[in-house]
Amino acid sequence: MRKPIENVKVFAQRRAKIAEEISGKALIIAAHPEQIRNHDVGFAYRQDSNMYYLTGFEEPESFLVFRPGLKPETVMFVRRRDPDRETWDGYRYGPEGVEKEFGVDKAYPIEDFAKVAPTLLKDVDGIYYRLLKNKEADAMVLSVLEKLRLSQGRTGYGLLSIHDADTLLGEHRLVKSEYELTHLREACEISAQAHLAAMKFTRPGVSERQVQAVLAHHFLMKGSAREGYNYIVATGNNATTLHYNFNDQTCKDGQLLLIDAGAEYNYFTGDITRTFPVNGKFTDEQAEVYEGVLKVQKEIIAMIKPGVVFKNFHDTATSLLTDLMLELGLLTGRKADIIEANHHRRYYPHGVGHWLGMDVHDAGLYYKKGEPRTIESNMCFTVEPGLYIPEHDDMAPANYRGIGIRIEDNIRVTDSGCEVMTSSAPKEIAELEKVIGQA
Repeated sequence: MRKPIENVKVFAQRRAKIAEEISGKALIIAAHPEQIRNHDVGFAYRQDSNMYYLTGFEEPESFLVFRPGLKPETVMFVRRRDPDRETWDGYRYGPEGVEKEFGVDKAYPIEDFAKVAPTLLKDVDGIYYRLLKNKEADAMVLSVLEKLRLSQGRTGYGLLSIHDADTLLGEHRLVKSEYELTHLREACEISAQAHLAAMKFTRPGVSERQVQAVLAHHFLMKGSAREGYNYIVATGNNATTLHYNFNDQTCKDGQLLLIDAGAEYNYFTGDITRTFPVNGKFTDEQAEVYEGVLKVQKEIIAMIKPGVVFKNFHDTATSLLTDLMLELGLLTGRKADIIEANHHRRYYPHGVGHWLGMDVHDAGLYYKKGEPRTIESNMCFTVEPGLYIPEHDDMAPANYRGIGIRIEDNIRVTDSGCEVMTSSAPKEIAELEKVIGQA
């Protein structure tokens, strides 16, 4: 048996809010597909965020069909109970269990989707569904829509209009409830304490993978189900590769170590990056670059309050980091010309932050009606300026080559400012030098 469903009412309340926007239409959500290794052995499964957001259901091979105002309103298609398969793969709820445990009006076996779904959709005038996310599910949904069109004969009706479900649900997921913030804060705190444990463990001679093991151990021991994204544990020049994840090198004396890792807790994820010296002591050049990036991060965080345009954070970070590049001698010329020509992207190729929640790059629009959006209370996002100077870059002064630094925290917008949910992960130079290697 799976663990008890945490709070069925929360999922019903979320569906009720969605219902207010899609009257006369239906919402179809497909489960995330399973990934199978050789010999029928699967990867660890993680449900599609939107499916979990609206149902709490974690099994693959399933659909939600939500029809506000119609009976039955909430319908699911799920795998049947199968003792033989459950011996191999674990417990299944089956249609009867889903109706009993998840508060849905009706559940059918997944094999009945092609037969039953056209009947469920005949009384709606459009659907919300995310195409190009799950090829097998797309084929099933489009087949159902074609069957519905053919059943209408010569009425003149074509396929139902399809609207993007991710855009619809992303706007609801963007502003967090207190219930959601409780889980996100826990994910952030587990992540922060894991980073602290990794700092204490790090010393010359340990491997990147051993540091990763410290993070993973802490995540799981503190109640996290999994990491929120692939671990980045990058020592030395590896830190200048943004999504480095080989994590197989030895941490050497004199190098910096960049760790980008976050725990997932009840489908909400933290996303923290810290950079610090393997031997516990910054060199003058490392400290100079680090303090410059940290100053930029602090200035961005100080700007955060409701009503500020999110794009302003990106523009300010670009301006301040370009100033830093000029101070370090990485670039020369007029700042405005450098930015216009995107020359700053040689050392700062990403944005300063992204929405955070159930997915590490969470749902929600950054522009509305063509205009950059303003932030609101209880929106959550990252602030992560960085500077990356590859060791092979002969344009950079030699004493800075091989330095890669990113500092990332997780932010909740409050009514008058912001809450830094990852503040227990040290980032001041004095704090870092005090804890590194102290395990």
